[in-house]
Amino acid sequence: MKFCKKCVMPDTRPGIYFNEKGICQACVAEEQKEQTDWDARLKELKQLCDKYRRKDETKFDCIIPVSGGKDSHYQVYFMKEVMGMNPLLVSVEDNLEMTDAGKNNIRNISERFGCHIISLKPNLKAQKYIMKKTFEKYGKPVWFTERLIYTYPLHIAIQLNIPLIVYGENISYEYGGTDRLEVYSARNQINNGVASDIDYNELIDENITLADLSLCTPPTEDKVAKLEPIYLSYFVRWNSYKNYIFSKRNGFMDLTHEWQREHTFETFDQIETPAYLIHPWLKYPKFGHATATDYASKYIRYGLISREEGIELVRKHDHKLDQKSVESFIDFLGYSTTEFYSIIDEFYNEELFMKNQFEEWVLKKPIWNCN
Repeated sequence: MKFCKKCVMPDTRPGIYFNEKGICQACVAEEQKEQTDWDARLKELKQLCDKYRRKDETKFDCIIPVSGGKDSHYQVYFMKEVMGMNPLLVSVEDNLEMTDAGKNNIRNISERFGCHIISLKPNLKAQKYIMKKTFEKYGKPVWFTERLIYTYPLHIAIQLNIPLIVYGENISYEYGGTDRLEVYSARNQINNGVASDIDYNELIDENITLADLSLCTPPTEDKVAKLEPIYLSYFVRWNSYKNYIFSKRNGFMDLTHEWQREHTFETFDQIETPAYLIHPWLKYPKFGHATATDYASKYIRYGLISREEGIELVRKHDHKLDQKSVESFIDFLGYSTTEFYSIIDEFYNEELFMKNQFEEWVLKKPIWNCN
């Protein structure tokens, strides 16, 4: 593993690029924001809004996919109160046990900004079967609902004839991935690696039918071509911490008084359902980094902490698998603790990890030994 010279991101993040100075793509992207003409880009956004704004005030001007999180709050605020659009919010529930903060936030985003929400509650029977399959084979337990988050808004946009879909940030460009150039169009978003397609033949059996997976399939290309999915982060300087501060002032609740998570140091990202967090944590055995690395890197780019402070946060948190998340996950799917950890063990990358004298998986070359 090699690490970015500026943040703490390793080169094992899928698709990430390091330049000749050893700086990762995400840090370069953050630096380039200083040279971006944001006024010009805002004018581009205004032109798009003017193009899609309905003369009939009873019609929706755009769709905003939301989770109720900090970024969702900012997206809805910006499109409705700054751009003057009438958005329809679309969400996908994951059927998992919710935190009090999560319950508050999805309600708050509707009440604070005065918006309708169309919410999909997936087929629970199919979800549990698929979660087990994708967890055990790919280490991607929430693939089913993640996939729906990308595809369902497209289906709704076509059914209701609302072409403009406003997403938050392009994670593949903003945080490091396969996208080398920043573009406003989110048409290719489904290929960013978060919810990449899985061969349905591997999922269909006596319990899962093609009908159960129908909404996971995006609309046909000719239908998607009639839509205008965009990234708000192209037009507005994106900062997830700033979005959090804004959202907190507008009724968003974090986990400060509810749950001290073991796997990370922040209290405001991916806070809706504890069981969900098994999914992003599985980056750790596969790629040697997880949420603490992600957020320490963001904080360094935002100038909130030093790289040395980031390294200590990674050392303290990244390897930890939050026990509340484990309990919620195994309770939902019916695994025993032993079964769960046996599956987890299968995903440790032995090129990156070894077992110590206590039979614990440890990184061979952690960042604190590489500086």
